[in-house]
Amino acid sequence: MGQYRGVALGSVAISLLVIAGKGAAWWHTGGAALFSDALESLIHPATALLTFGALWFAARPADSNHPFGHGKAEFFAAVIEGGLIVAAAVAILQHAWLVWRTGAILTDPVPGLALSGATTLLNGAWGLVLRRAGKRFRSPALRADAAHLLSDVATSAGLLFGLILAVETGALWLDPLLAAATALYVLIIGFFVIRASVDGLMDAAPSPAVIGHIKALVAEHAAGALEVHDLRTRNAGQTTFLQFHLVVPGDMTVDEAHAICDRIEAALRSEMTGLVATIHVEPESKAKHHGVVVV
Repeated sequence: MGQYRGVALGSVAISLLVIAGKGAAWWHTGGAALFSDALESLIHPATALLTFGALWFAARPADSNHPFGHGKAEFFAAVIEGGLIVAAAVAILQHAWLVWRTGAILTDPVPGLALSGATTLLNGAWGLVLRRAGKRFRSPALRADAAHLLSDVATSAGLLFGLILAVETGALWLDPLLAAATALYVLIIGFFVIRASVDGLMDAAPSPAVIGHIKALVAEHAAGALEVHDLRTRNAGQTTFLQFHLVVPGDMTVDEAHAICDRIEAALRSEMTGLVATIHVEPESKAKHHGVVVV
C-alpha cells in the first residue's frame, strides 16, 4: 500500500520540476503554444497531490459506515482531475484567441524550445512509470494521472515540432493555432478521464472479455455444481466485488457445496487481486437454465 502512495508522491516532485522547466521556457521565449504547455503542466502538482490523498483514503480499512471499504475515493479523485484538465483546456483556448488577435511574438526561441524538450522527456519517462504502477495496483487514480501525463507528452512533442517549423519558416501565426489544437486535444483527454471515472462511480460492469474470463474460471472449477446464474461484478478502486448464484444438486451436503465455493474462490483470487466474492448456493429446483452451465 505504501509503495503506490510513494509513486503518487514521486509524481508531486516530478510535476514541480516539469512546471518549473516549462514555465521558464515560456517566460524566456513567449508565445501561446509554450504558454499552453506550461499551463497544462501547472495542474500536475494539484492532481498529483489529489491522487496521493485519494490513495491514502482508499487504503483505509472498511468500517461501520463504509462496510465495503473506501476504494471509490479514487474515482472521485479521477473525476476532479478530469475537471481540472478541462479547465486548463478552456484557459488555453482563451489565451490562443488573444494571441491570434494581437499577433504572435517569439523571442530567442532556441533555449526555450530546448528546455521544453528536456522536460517533455522527463514527463514521458514518469508517465510510463505511472501507467505500469496503475496497472499493477489496479488504481483508477494512478491510471488517470498517467493518462494526463502521457497526453501532455504527446501535445508537447507536437508543439515543439510545430514551433520549430514556425521559427524556421517565419510563419509565427502557427503559434496560436498550435495552442488551440493543444487545447482541443486536452479537452478530449479530460472528457475520457471523467467518463471512465463516472463509470466506476456508477458501478459499470467490466468489459465483456473480463466477464467471459470470470465465467470460464467459474465453470472450470465448479465441478459438482449444475449451474451459475445472475453473475454480477463491479470495481471499487482496487477491489473487485463479485456475486453469483451457484445451483447444486438438492441432495448435496452443505460441506460439499461449501467445498465447491472455496475451490471457485481460490481459482478467482489466483488471477484477480483484491477480490471479494459472494456466492449464494441454491438447490437444483432454483435453476434458471441460463448463465454458466457446469459440465
